[in-house]
Amino acid sequence: MRDIFINLKRFDVPREKGGVCPSEQPGKWIEGVMKDSVELGIGSFPGVNVVYFVPEALILPAQEALGCFPAERRGRLSVGCQSVFRDNIKKGKNFGAFTTNLPAASAYQMGCRWSIIGHSEERRDKQEIIGAFQPDWNQNESSREKCAAAVDGLINREVLSAMEQGMDVLLCMGETAEERGGGSMEEQQDRVRAVLSAQLTHGLKGVAGYLPKRKVAIGYEPIWAIGPGKTPPGEEYISYVSSMIKRIVREQFGFEIPVVYGGGLKEENAEILGGIESVDGGLVALTRFSGEIGFFTEDLKKIVEKYLSGNRKGETA
Repeated sequence: MRDIFINLKRFDVPREKGGVCPSEQPGKWIEGVMKDSVELGIGSFPGVNVVYFVPEALILPAQEALGCFPAERRGRLSVGCQSVFRDNIKKGKNFGAFTTNLPAASAYQMGCRWSIIGHSEERRDKQEIIGAFQPDWNQNESSREKCAAAVDGLINREVLSAMEQGMDVLLCMGETAEERGGGSMEEQQDRVRAVLSAQLTHGLKGVAGYLPKRKVAIGYEPIWAIGPGKTPPGEEYISYVSSMIKRIVREQFGFEIPVVYGGGLKEENAEILGGIESVDGGLVALTRFSGEIGFFTEDLKKIVEKYLSGNRKGETA
């Protein structure tokens, strides 16, 4: 099974107000996205699981639009949420004193069966909170490691909360430019391995107890390569890191795990990524980066088709 995830970040705010939604009515827009996704057969690609991660305000309209179609037409198309809180609502315990936070029980109640957790933007938010208390956390290696361990621990609690609730998880992780360092790829390998190994060790703690009933996938984000003007990693680098992640999980936890490319699956790289044996899918944000920048469902179909074309080429190589 291949996994294609779509993270619709701030599509709950219209462009005129600073967001990226092309409509003044984001709820109506997401309804159209769901309808078009079904009509275009995006959930019907053989062996492909497609999940939209949407802002909290768009979960219910997206679910309601998707629910208008019979299961056989929806296929493997579903709607998930953008992370969950580290504590959860439980009968006989906390009835829900989680103002401003999204407990897994709330997301599940709205129909979400997937959550994206640990995205680089979420990790940065947690670092900033730590930085408000300890501004010098990034001044030396020891402080950086303590901060990273604290963030990883909070992320792990979110992962376990989601899985205990009955949700599957896309756990994102990756190295920054500072953590990767300079030099050749060979010189960077040990540093990258150390960073990702720590993130995996903390982030996947306790996950095995929920497998195989639940599913967890790793979204690899080369943070140093994400953003305007940045150079994305090549095929060799992605192949190396994705294989390394699988090997670390196998050695430390004893189970196999799918790894998707979280640095931006797009039409330009979909076929190449599809041909990398150790990559099991990708994470899409925008589908157009010039002209009318944004997300377009017809473009997503092209991306999935190109990715699968790369799969087929890889199988016959």
